[in-house]
Amino acid sequence: MKDCWPPNLTYSVAAWCTAASTAVLGVGFWHATCLGGRSPFIYQEYLVKLTATKTMIVAALAFSSAAFAQTKAPEPDYTLSYNIGATTDYRYRGISQTAKGPALQGGIDFAHKSGFYVGTWASTIKWIKDSSVAPGPSLKGPLELDLYGGYKGSINDTLGFDVGGLYYWYVDNNYKNLTTANANTFEVYGALTAGAFTGKLSVSTTDLFGTANSDGSTYLDLSYAFDLGSGYTLTPHIGSQRIKGFGSYIDYSLTAAKDFDGLVVSAAVIGTNWKDHFGFPYTLPGSGGKDLGKAGLVLAIKKNF
Repeated sequence: MKDCWPPNLTYSVAAWCTAASTAVLGVGFWHATCLGGRSPFIYQEYLVKLTATKTMIVAALAFSSAAFAQTKAPEPDYTLSYNIGATTDYRYRGISQTAKGPALQGGIDFAHKSGFYVGTWASTIKWIKDSSVAPGPSLKGPLELDLYGGYKGSINDTLGFDVGGLYYWYVDNNYKNLTTANANTFEVYGALTAGAFTGKLSVSTTDLFGTANSDGSTYLDLSYAFDLGSGYTLTPHIGSQRIKGFGSYIDYSLTAAKDFDGLVVSAAVIGTNWKDHFGFPYTLPGSGGKDLGKAGLVLAIKKNF
C-alpha cells in the first residue's frame, strides 16, 4: 500500500492545516490521492490525526493571542495633568479666603514614574485686601500661587508616604505694610496613606501667613475617602492648626463628590471651632463683619485633564 502519511517529517504546518480543513469539509482528498479508496480505516485514522493537529494549532494560536492582549502597556516615564475649577467659597484650613465669596482655581502637575513630582496651583483670594485697616495703607494681593514638589513612594503593599515642600506665594502682595511679617509662607510636609486613610503633618519654616514670630507652626490633618462606587466619594476630614505664639483651633469638613469622567462636582460642609475656642469670631476689617470660620456649605466644580 502507498504510504500517504506525509513522507517528510518536516511537512509544513500550513500543509497539515490545509489538509485537515479539506478533510473536515468532507472532500476525499486523502482518500482519492493517497489511499486510492482502498482503506477507509486508514483514511479515518488520518482524518482523526489531522483534525486533532489542527485543533491543537488553533488552540495554541488563540492562547498566544490572549496572552499578548493581556500584556500591560509599558508605564510612561512621566505624566502631565491639568485642572481648572470654581468654588462658591475658597476655604483653607476651615477659614474663608474670599470673604465667603466665589473663587476661580486651577493647577498643573508633573509626576515622574520614579515618584518625584512638582506642581503649581492658583486661586483668587480677598483676605489680604480685606486686612486693610483705615486709615492705614491699602493692601493688595489678589492671587495665591502655590509651588510644590516632593517624592511619593510605598513602604509596603498597604502603606505609602509623601514628603515635600510647599511655598504659598501671594503674588504682588504688600502685607508687610500692615505687620512685620510677609504673607508668603513656606512649609515642609510628610504624609502617610493606608488604603483610603491619609494622615499629614505640615510645619512652617517661615512666619505663618503673616503672623509675626510664628515660624515652626504646625498643622495636622486626617481624612478618609469612602469610595461609594459609580464615581461617588464621601470624605470626612479633621485638622488641628497650631499657630506658634497665638493658639490652636480645629477645622472639619464632610465632602460628597461625583466624578463624571474627569468632571468633578462636590458639596462640602466646612467649619471651625475658632469662635468657641478663642471667644471671638474670625473676622477681617474688609469682610463686612462676616465670621470667616463659621460652618457653611461650599459647592465646587473642577475639570481634570
